[in-house]
Amino acid sequence: MALKSGTFKYIDAVAVVIGGAFGKVIDGLVTGIVMPFVGMIAGKPDFTDLTTTIGGTVFPYGIFVQALIMFILIAFALFLIIKAMNKVNKKKEEAPAEPSSTDKLLAEIRDALKK
Repeated sequence: MALKSGTFKYIDAVAVVIGGAFGKVIDGLVTGIVMPFVGMIAGKPDFTDLTTTIGGTVFPYGIFVQALIMFILIAFALFLIIKAMNKVNKKKEEAPAEPSSTDKLLAEIRDALKK
């Protein structure tokens, strides 16, 4: 059964929506669960207000740190999902097919010539 090109458009649209929702779930996980644990270790529960000033210009690098943690968690979650899907879809190794009658005949001739 071949899929029409219009079907791929719907599949892509659904993937984008699910991806966006997945990002929001990971954002909630990072903000609500992971960052408080990191805050207990680092002494600061929210990195978004970390800044440094160079030459009178303020650089809010905490936003980048928070986004980096979210990216790493999203990549890890996707890795686990893909790994699970590959395990489910793993094809069983097929036993080697029995040689054809021609191959059997050639093997017999080879064996006879060795004698």
